[in-house]
Amino acid sequence: MAQPGRLGASSPAQNGAVSAAGTPYSNGPVQNTLMHSQVSVSQGYSSPFPESYPHQIPAKTPLNPASGPYNYGDSQTVSSLNSYQGPGQTLSRLPLEPNPVTPLQNTIPLSRMPPPPSSQTPAALPASSDSFLYGPNPSLSSNWQYGHPQVGSKTNHFVPVSTQPSLSGNTNLSRNNQYASLGTPSLQNNYVKTGDMSTASNGSVVENSYDAIEGGGFMASSQLTNQNPKMSRNVGYSYPSLPPGYQNTSPPNMSERPSTALQYTSGLQPFSQSPLGANHLTTRMGGLSLHSEGLRVINLLQERNMLPTASLKAPVPNLHEDIQKLNCNPELFRCTLTNIPQTQTLLNKAKLPLGLLLHPFKDLLQLPVVTSNTIVRCRSCRTYINPFVSFLDQRRWKCNLCYRVNDVPEEFMYNPITRVYGDPLRRPEVQNATIEFMAPSEYMLRPPQPPVYLFVFDVSHNAVETGYLNSVCQSLLDNLDSLPGNTRTKIGFITFDSTIHFYSLQEGLSQPQMLIVSDIEDVFIPMPENLLVNLNENKELIQDLLKTLPQMFTKSLETHSALGPALQSAYKLMSPTGGRISVFQTQLPSVGVGALKSRDEPNQRSSAKEIHLTPSTDFYKKLALDCSGQQVAVDLFLLSGQYSDLASLGCISRYSAGSVYYYPSYHHQHNPVQVEKLQKELKRYLTRKIGFEAVMRIRCTKGLSIHTFHGNFFVRSTDLLSLPNVNPDAGYAVQMSVEENLTDIQVVSFQSALLYTSSKGERRIRVHTMCLPVVSTLNEVYLGADVQAITGLLANMAVDRSISASLSDARDALVNAVIDSLSAYRTSVLNSQQPGLLVPFSLRLFPLFVLALLKQKSFQTGTTAHLDERIFAMCQVKNQPLVYLMLMTHPNLYRVDNLSDEGALNINDKTIPQPSILQLSVEKLSRDGAFLMDAGTVMMLWVGKNCGQNFLSQVLGVPNYASLPLCMTYLPDLDTAESARIGSFISWLREHRPFFPVLYIIRDESPLKATFLQYMVEDRTESALSYYEFLLHVQQQVNK
Repeated sequence: MAQPGRLGASSPAQNGAVSAAGTPYSNGPVQNTLMHSQVSVSQGYSSPFPESYPHQIPAKTPLNPASGPYNYGDSQTVSSLNSYQGPGQTLSRLPLEPNPVTPLQNTIPLSRMPPPPSSQTPAALPASSDSFLYGPNPSLSSNWQYGHPQVGSKTNHFVPVSTQPSLSGNTNLSRNNQYASLGTPSLQNNYVKTGDMSTASNGSVVENSYDAIEGGGFMASSQLTNQNPKMSRNVGYSYPSLPPGYQNTSPPNMSERPSTALQYTSGLQPFSQSPLGANHLTTRMGGLSLHSEGLRVINLLQERNMLPTASLKAPVPNLHEDIQKLNCNPELFRCTLTNIPQTQTLLNKAKLPLGLLLHPFKDLLQLPVVTSNTIVRCRSCRTYINPFVSFLDQRRWKCNLCYRVNDVPEEFMYNPITRVYGDPLRRPEVQNATIEFMAPSEYMLRPPQPPVYLFVFDVSHNAVETGYLNSVCQSLLDNLDSLPGNTRTKIGFITFDSTIHFYSLQEGLSQPQMLIVSDIEDVFIPMPENLLVNLNENKELIQDLLKTLPQMFTKSLETHSALGPALQSAYKLMSPTGGRISVFQTQLPSVGVGALKSRDEPNQRSSAKEIHLTPSTDFYKKLALDCSGQQVAVDLFLLSGQYSDLASLGCISRYSAGSVYYYPSYHHQHNPVQVEKLQKELKRYLTRKIGFEAVMRIRCTKGLSIHTFHGNFFVRSTDLLSLPNVNPDAGYAVQMSVEENLTDIQVVSFQSALLYTSSKGERRIRVHTMCLPVVSTLNEVYLGADVQAITGLLANMAVDRSISASLSDARDALVNAVIDSLSAYRTSVLNSQQPGLLVPFSLRLFPLFVLALLKQKSFQTGTTAHLDERIFAMCQVKNQPLVYLMLMTHPNLYRVDNLSDEGALNINDKTIPQPSILQLSVEKLSRDGAFLMDAGTVMMLWVGKNCGQNFLSQVLGVPNYASLPLCMTYLPDLDTAESARIGSFISWLREHRPFFPVLYIIRDESPLKATFLQYMVEDRTESALSYYEFLLHVQQQVNK
């Protein structure tokens, strides 16, 4: 019988588990001077799970996660098999259970999408009257229901018995937001536990999830002791126990306390500790003035150029100054509506989505860290104490999410700055919306895992031809000492073509030892130890292997790729500890489980309905769920010039909380720009901060509810996100609804809590809290709209719609989002029916950003986008923080041939020019200038034919325009003021990005000029309207 929260053990097909029995491995030919030894295959290995992490791996016995003392919450249970039975003997596998195909039930409505440009004026084109339906029974048209799902809707929270996991990467409770794939099994991705404890295979009761620790109930793991030696030291603020004779002091005057916020300025700032006014929350919110600019009504047909000349900032919530100072940085936590509607009815009227966008693990210059034996949390909803709670007196505080009154613990009276007792309001937890706790032992299901890194390399003939191994191995050699970790850090390597190659790095060997497993139908670990080794103790062997690997397979003629079996091997190797698998793949997997066939049909690229956006197999998703259960994340690096079915391969990263990197047409000689990009991004990838065995939960004030999640993760229970790895470059989004009226509430709060293990072996909790006002009128809802956050959330929803329905449905729904919201504003807010397209000031850029989305590679029509490139763009939409997603959607255009120091920034004694941002239209280009397009992952510097001689010689280093190459990829380092200015500006733009934007310098005759012009989203193209034409179309629909 399947355990709650687990895949059923009776059907290995459901969790991707592979039987550990089969024919023995074989030793392949020695291809270099590596030692090659024989290992007895008749010998079986057994390794019970001790309290610490062993080197031993059972050779022919599958790992049963339910049988050890430390059991992860959603580990998929695997049927136990006996020890290996010797050569020639095989164990029968359970047959794959047939999976019924659930057809997608969807009615196709008349489209309100504007037709492609033609000689006919768009405003005169007929369109359907279909619009968003926000009632209890939304249709399955090209619209979204922004509210909570209706009663009786098909949810995705269930206990699986004979069904299989879904192909979706987010959990959608709304019927019309669910993934479904035609012609493939209809799968679900969420498994709800019915309790916090489960019975292991041996009959004992074990805790099975972090849900009991981070969330729902009280701490149930009191018997677990902290076995991590690092946890004995204090980090950040340390709070001693109270002295025996400590007497309470009288409550301070809580109405006269100034407040400070966590400052996000450049450079490390000292943490200022001054009293705050948390109880301002109980005062009336009325009388707060709204910015006069926000009340403006814009006629977009008369004022099209509303793009600000500087980067668009997040709107400031209409809160009391003392509260706003405390609020979370919008780079970390952002809401689509900074004024929360009182009721779901009001939200439905606004026709705007309510949701959150998070960047929870972002690198911060300043982060208060608290070490305490007691982490103060609400006894009811488990909210962490934060700046927006109310202190009734010195002994009691009221939760700002569920309103329960809680006691203040004695030790919370201690102020770590002044080192005196008395005022809990001076604690860092009550003064900072972003804070990190050092978690005590009760927040652990097992001792914190060591950092474990496994690298899996494709070494087929195609991979060798690209030459990527030289770059990757050299980057590893250069950054080996910078890998996040400590003395416990482990590392291992696997290579594969049509066979799997393991590398023993046993201490004492003079050279690494290579072991080849040729039985890819039944992969197993050929030896129990020394495949994952301590980095510090075996560094010389590891360096020898990295130096040798690029030359080992240079003469290989093996063209097949057994990626699936290689991933199975990696999973078995990593299961006892968890960690990170980095996979490098250069072609379509062709043999073994997970083999794929090409589905890229160039003639169908322009069809919005026929392209293959869904996975062709569920193998990679099932394996990802197994990895997630064992705290293993898989990062995929795809370096391929040919179709590799990223729609299927990407599932291995999506559901294991990994990342996808894509380098089309990678070649070490023919495409040196991609080589530089890989090296720069690998350095960031290898050295950036990492969190292991993480879970994240988002809480909100009573009356609000979260119903859909977006990002790379697995939903472990109804609202607990499983993140085997968490990195500082990942973003997430959630959709919300108003379940209960907020009529008696003036403010609401949102809190995200990320529980993770640092690379140093410390269990930590990072908490972000945000407070927003509640409003009762539609006009106020529109005034508080965050157009960038709305665009980001709609982009995530559109990716889901593309996969669950079709690309054309997603495009229609994006257009309808603009039409419906502006129609609602016109009919419900504006009193006079003036001509034109009238929008609130907050939504002045909404049509422009949606048009940019329609022209973005994820959603554009036409034959220019290769299928893998489109899928990768969709992966970025789902995983990029908002700031980068917006840059990829609506790039920034600057004129750079006349840079000056006026208004420049001064950072670390460097002067950074700040040119104005221009509209994305060729009208803004001139042949006598040079213009830089910053599209996030790529930069293009277009040089006009009549560009000044000074710029050509002082910046580009050429005597005249004719001498400029058709395509340059770097700026020469010249000793001129002009060169220094543009160099510092481009370096500043590139700084701190998780990816490396390649720079192309192009001229009129360059092949890349067409790509440059594609980013001009305000101009008309063969398959899309200009911005003005789009506004005319929207106006026609709005004014019906």
